[in-house]
Amino acid sequence: MRLHDLRPAEGGGSKSRKRVGRGIGSGTGKTSGRGHKGQKARSGGGVRPGFEGGQMPLFRRLPKRGFTNIFKKEYATFNVDFFNRFEDGTVIDTDFLVEEGLLRRGEIKDGLKILGNGELKSKVTVKATKFTESAKEKIEAAGGKVEVI
Repeated sequence: MRLHDLRPAEGGGSKSRKRVGRGIGSGTGKTSGRGHKGQKARSGGGVRPGFEGGQMPLFRRLPKRGFTNIFKKEYATFNVDFFNRFEDGTVIDTDFLVEEGLLRRGEIKDGLKILGNGELKSKVTVKATKFTESAKEKIEAAGGKVEVI
C-alpha cells in the first residue's frame, strides 16, 4: 500500500475542506471567517504555542525537577524465553530480528540487550551488545552460544 492508495474507511467518508473568501452567499466571504481586524485576522497573525496573553504561562509556573542524563544508553531488550520460538542452530542478531518483523530499525538505538527472564529450551546462537549474567548462563545451559558484538 502506498500513500496514494489510502481511502477513508467504508461508510466513514471524508469531510470536504472549507472554501473561504468565495463571496457573500457562501457564508465565509469577505473576512473569510476571521472577523474584523485584530491579531488573528492578519496574515501570519496569531500567538506562539503556550502563550497565555501575557499571563505567566503554565510551563513557567511549574517547578523544574530532575535532570536528563545525556549519556544514557537505550537498548532494545528481549528475554531468553522469547527465543524458544526459533529452531536449534538459529543465529539471532539485530538484522535477523528486523527481517522476522520482531523489531524495528528505529528501536535499535544503542544495540540489543538480552535479559534472563524465563527458560530457554532451543539451542540458539545469540549476538547482542549486552547480556545479563543469568541470560548468558541460560543460553549456554541450553547448548547455545553467546557472542558480544
